[in-house]
Amino acid sequence: MTEPTFPKPVLFGVFVLSGISALIYQIVWQRSLRMIFGSNVESVAMVVAAFLMGLGIGSIAGGWVSKQTRAPLVLCFGITELLIGAYGLVSLRLFHWVDETIAMPGGLLTGALAFALVFVPTLLMGSTLPLLVAQQVRAKASVGEAVSWLYFVNTLGAAIGAFVAARWVLASLGLSGSVQLAACLNATAAFIVLGTAAIRRARA
Repeated sequence: MTEPTFPKPVLFGVFVLSGISALIYQIVWQRSLRMIFGSNVESVAMVVAAFLMGLGIGSIAGGWVSKQTRAPLVLCFGITELLIGAYGLVSLRLFHWVDETIAMPGGLLTGALAFALVFVPTLLMGSTLPLLVAQQVRAKASVGEAVSWLYFVNTLGAAIGAFVAARWVLASLGLSGSVQLAACLNATAAFIVLGTAAIRRARA
């Protein structure tokens, strides 16, 4: 089946939404885990390390999937965004459940648990960009400067997410409302890509 191409406004919009949601999650989860497990240095360092490692390994995993010639990249991207949103919706309740259920002696063990809670969703986040970039390369049979623009737009979205989360979202919506907003952005990105792909295939 021929891979559909996406107009630049669609791709740029999706990557901005994805970047914004990722940074909202990072800030919310950082604050939530500090409130639950304490603000010790080890816990904070583990959360940051989990985010960076998850994004890095997720990017590698997304790149590996994109090399599978029969992999439905658009569907993979949409499902991944929906999974991120689903985790986001239950994340704060999961953090509190872990805090209430498992004894927390502090120190490195606390940080390791915080790492595990953040690593899985960030692994998914890291895979989304290479999936959709590879889809565009597969559809157009060339890389070109568009790939650089996609990475730029995703980074721009992350910067916007950090700004709005710190300046407005957390203050207005609180932790729970903020992750709900981020999950809505994930779902919007998924449905935009899946819907656009379906329309363009129907017209082909």
